[in-house]
Amino acid sequence: MNTTTRPQHLSTEEIHKICIKATGGETEDTKICMIQEELQQGIHAIKQYDRSVTMYGSAVLPETSPDYQKARNLAYRISKELGYAVMTGGGPGIMEAGNRGAQEAGGKSVGLTIKLPREQHTNTYVTDEIPFYYFFSRKMTMSYTSEACIYFPGGFGTLDELFEILTLLQTKKIPKVPVILVGSAFWKPLDTFIRNTLLEAYETIDTTDANLYTILDDEDEILSVIKNAPAREDI
Repeated sequence: MNTTTRPQHLSTEEIHKICIKATGGETEDTKICMIQEELQQGIHAIKQYDRSVTMYGSAVLPETSPDYQKARNLAYRISKELGYAVMTGGGPGIMEAGNRGAQEAGGKSVGLTIKLPREQHTNTYVTDEIPFYYFFSRKMTMSYTSEACIYFPGGFGTLDELFEILTLLQTKKIPKVPVILVGSAFWKPLDTFIRNTLLEAYETIDTTDANLYTILDDEDEILSVIKNAPAREDI
C-alpha cells in the first residue's frame, strides 16, 4: 500500500491557468511567468529541508541492476544515518531507487517531477512531490540547496545534468558542493577522456576543473564526504 504523504503544491496546470490570467493569453510572457512561478514554488519548497542530497542516474535501469540496489542502499543510509532528505527527479530507475531507500528509512523522499508528452509517472516511493513543466526550472531547483550531488550511471540526461553542475562550479555560479560519481567502472572512461583529452591534449580545462568531481565506490567513503560537506547556507 502506498503510504506517501505529499504536501500541497500548485500543479503545472494550475500555474498555467494563473499565468494565462496574468498575461491575458497564451504568449511568451506566459512561459516566462510559468518559469518564474515554478522556480519560486520549487525553491520555497526545497528550503524546508535543512540538509539534502540530490541523486541523478538512468531512468531505465531495472530493480535487478546492481546500480539500482546500490542507489537504494546508499539513499537508505543517507536518510537513516545522516538524516538528510534525498531528492531525485521522481521517476523510475535510479530515481526510484533513491526515493525508495529514503522512504524505507523513514526519511524525506523528494521527487521533483516533470510533465512530459509521454507521461512520466511519479514513482510510488516519493513522499514529497514538487511538480514542474519546464526542465530549466526543475534542473535549477534540483541543484539549489543540496549538500552533495550524487551521480549514478546514466545516459545523455545524466551527463547533461553532470556537466551543467560542473560548469556552474567551474564558473563559480554556485557555491562549492561535492560532486560524487558512483561506480568507477562506468565513470573512469569519462575521467580518462577529461584528463587525457580536455586537460592534457587540448588544454580546454585546467587541473582545478578536473578535480571538481570525485569517483567513489565505497559507501562509507561517500557518506563521509557528504557528512563533512558544509551546509549550503554556511558556504
